[in-house]
Amino acid sequence: MKNRRGESETRRHDDKSSLRVAASPRRRVPLITLLTDFGTKDYFVGAVKSVILGRNPQARIVDITHDIPPQDIEAGAFTLLAAYSSFPAGAIHLAVVDPGVGSARRAIVIKFGRQFFVGPDNGIFSYVCDRGEGGSFKVFELTNKKYFRQPVSPTFHGRDVFGPAAAALSLGVKPTELGTEIKDFVRLPPLHPETSAAGKLLARIIHIDRFGNCVTNITPNDLTARMIAGGATLRVRGKSVKSFRTHFAEKTAGREKLFAIWGSAGFLELAVANDSAAELLGAKRGDAVVSEVRRTSVCRS
Repeated sequence: MKNRRGESETRRHDDKSSLRVAASPRRRVPLITLLTDFGTKDYFVGAVKSVILGRNPQARIVDITHDIPPQDIEAGAFTLLAAYSSFPAGAIHLAVVDPGVGSARRAIVIKFGRQFFVGPDNGIFSYVCDRGEGGSFKVFELTNKKYFRQPVSPTFHGRDVFGPAAAALSLGVKPTELGTEIKDFVRLPPLHPETSAAGKLLARIIHIDRFGNCVTNITPNDLTARMIAGGATLRVRGKSVKSFRTHFAEKTAGREKLFAIWGSAGFLELAVANDSAAELLGAKRGDAVVSEVRRTSVCRS
């Protein structure tokens, strides 16, 4: 039996097998993120992307940000820490904040959990390694020049060293093929706060965002809900913070403008509703934040 187009009818109208489509495994599309201090006015970001896509046209590139303040490694380290865990297994994070480009500083790739990190050995990955989850990490120095773009510019390793390395990883090249494993790599001051002999939590401001919120290195493991309920206070630049909120617009009984809030990156932040806590405090990154829990005596009859 033929239809109007002359094509043979070989299946009955009620043959449900005609609706079946052979399943084929979906190939994973490699995902590469970019975090830099390059800005967007110059050609730098486009040049890095062109090298990656020239070597792997199937790669997906996600811009985390290119607005890290110039040469600000700590800002890059915090932003990467806040962003990387939102990406799936297999993601390759290319982070270039590199004031030491062209010097003796090493180029590295880190395999951490099921993700990869590529960039300069200057501490930009140390917060991820300090706080990240997913298992142990291995660090490799990028030494195999076969994978570099030639000639290598002494002022643009993002394009000529890191971009090609990220592309190679996205094509399935192992870190061991890119270089040799190293045990020592540059670390920023530890992310975790300390505890004094008197039981005070000695923390610091690790980031100030564009709204003026001061992000501390205090996590819920350091300052628990029970400790907050017990009367925990924060002391920063001569001011006490006693108010804790769950969201910025929350109304509280007190009149304090300054309050503490758990931010989306998992750290305790100092904030002012619709204003800048940093300006109110005159705060900067690195300023000390001290927390203690009030101890009240209990009278028993």
